[in-house]
Amino acid sequence: MKRTLLLVALVFATAFSAFADKGMWLPSLIASRIDDMKAKGFKLDAEDIYSINQASLKDAVVLFDGGCTGEIVSEKGLLITNHHCGYDAIQALSSVEHDYLTDGFWAMSHKEELPCPGLKVHILVRMEEVTDRIAQGETVANIIAEAKKEGVGYMAEVEQMYYGNQAYLFVYREFSDVRLVAAPPTTIGKFGADNDNWIWPRHTGDFSIFRIYVDENNEPAAYNANNKPYTPARHFKVSTEGVKEGDFTMIYGFPGNTQEYITSDAVKYVAEKSDPTKIELRTQRLDIIGAAQNESAETRIKYAAKQANIANAWKKWQGEVKGINRLGTYSKKLDYEARFRQENPEKAYLLDSLETAYANNMEGYFNYELYNETLRGIELQQVVFLASDAAAIERFYKDFDVNVDRKLAVAMLTAYEELATAEATKLRALFEKHGGAEGYANWLYDNTKLGTLEGFKANDITTDPITEFAHAVIEIKSYVMQYAYRNLSNIPDIERWYRPYVKALMEWDKERAFFPDANLTLRVAYGKVAGYEYADGEYHLPQTTLEGIIAKDNPEIYDYNVPQALRDAYAKKDYGRWGIELNGKYTVPVCFIATNHTTGGNSGSPVINANGELIGVNFDRTWLSTMSDIEFDETLCRNIICDIRYVLFVVDKVGGAGWLIDEMGL
Repeated sequence: MKRTLLLVALVFATAFSAFADKGMWLPSLIASRIDDMKAKGFKLDAEDIYSINQASLKDAVVLFDGGCTGEIVSEKGLLITNHHCGYDAIQALSSVEHDYLTDGFWAMSHKEELPCPGLKVHILVRMEEVTDRIAQGETVANIIAEAKKEGVGYMAEVEQMYYGNQAYLFVYREFSDVRLVAAPPTTIGKFGADNDNWIWPRHTGDFSIFRIYVDENNEPAAYNANNKPYTPARHFKVSTEGVKEGDFTMIYGFPGNTQEYITSDAVKYVAEKSDPTKIELRTQRLDIIGAAQNESAETRIKYAAKQANIANAWKKWQGEVKGINRLGTYSKKLDYEARFRQENPEKAYLLDSLETAYANNMEGYFNYELYNETLRGIELQQVVFLASDAAAIERFYKDFDVNVDRKLAVAMLTAYEELATAEATKLRALFEKHGGAEGYANWLYDNTKLGTLEGFKANDITTDPITEFAHAVIEIKSYVMQYAYRNLSNIPDIERWYRPYVKALMEWDKERAFFPDANLTLRVAYGKVAGYEYADGEYHLPQTTLEGIIAKDNPEIYDYNVPQALRDAYAKKDYGRWGIELNGKYTVPVCFIATNHTTGGNSGSPVINANGELIGVNFDRTWLSTMSDIEFDETLCRNIICDIRYVLFVVDKVGGAGWLIDEMGL
């Protein structure tokens, strides 16, 4: 009787996990999930989400700048994404005289919108399974070439799903005339900065607004002053009705990287070697950059985007390690693999082969990661490769400080000398010649003439010691780049065993809901607005408000020094149509959390309600959720969303850009 009850409990638990708020589903196959979505409150059909025969929600979602998501919110190509996704573009347009990072930027007409050179967005035209075409001998190159011929601005990619068990063609339109329309001050868009990053409760207005421009035929085109705002096939209707706990939520975006099916060997590598090493190295880099930024406003601007890029993954990895250890993910994987071996003895060789492949490649991949975290972070070597491009050289020195780079070089070369086992004959010879890595780094910066733009222009780069250093690094790069894959598990020698292993899992574990790992292709994730128990007796509510911002406001701390306009609105309770009654207070909603399965790349994703209307802009996960790239825990994993009502409040009361709200049809 006890064994029977245990079996029933296990079956129920497995079945529940198959229908929990977990998974990143391919839009073209969303019909397989639509019944579950409707049972949880969704009111639209699969064709409303993805269709190639009519305009659908997919036509309003963009891949923003190759690593984030954005959503179109008007008939004139107005696009919302995260502030941190637009950060590089905003920083590139900023200077001490026009500090759009600190002060924000608000265009008051189309003529005031600023071109963003190099910024591109992509809209998915269609996706199509091509597994059979490839199996029949058609090449990926031919499939892509055919797709590119379908229209102006078309580009295409073939992506593997389930480690190569399936292949899909993704056809996009690429738009290269993208202009900055609005950005809040950093102390709204990045409120709390690193201290609040990955944290709940959260009070960050992480949004920025851009616009897509096209030629007179509504076709993608390079920047031209005569280009027109893009007329999309579909745009999101904005809802100001708000949310409450339990409400249905759906995210439509481009998640970048998950590892749902990796074995215990990979989990151990991440938790015990890779993440801890990278955390320590980035801590050193952030300390050096942070100290320099505190001493100079000019350096703060120069290194703002660089610092943010370093810090984001740094804190994420810390939460990931804690989450993996808290959930006992490594032990769970071992148990799962033991069950697989016991019930599939004829396929146990797959796990043996994976174990051997990891052992053969782990050191090489670690050296690749070490190269990325140390040697690539020393910027001055870039001038050797940019020397023939005058414009690129100007851009490089605009955001470069030789004194900061020197300190980074000392720290990173010292770490590389200690940790690396890769082939590095030339670099180690230079270390030995100058008494070690630290001595060499100091000698290098004492003797280079390329620390400034003026020095670069006045001296022969070929005889400068930086060139010798760059060539020594190239030797290392030529070795480690054979391991340059998204994850350790994607190295071909390892990945080739995952294809039959995952296929075997799908045949064996019938109750498991299998979805392809994220790979920066368009996905649907759905769940609900929900708080969670952060610790024993400590329940975190799913909504934050303006009161939380004011409580943190501190003019003496840059990251918490909110704009005076925000203080004034709060003091006068001048909330306009964005004010609400919540828990006995008249306030403005700021952020909320939900149970959607997200990862990097989902930044900026539209969060929609049961009617398909935009209710928020996704921008983060809670710190307890960052292990969801490897194991999703529905009791604790929460994505963090900027409430669209706060976006509109800031546009209105801080930016004074009501014309944008009118354009959204509100």
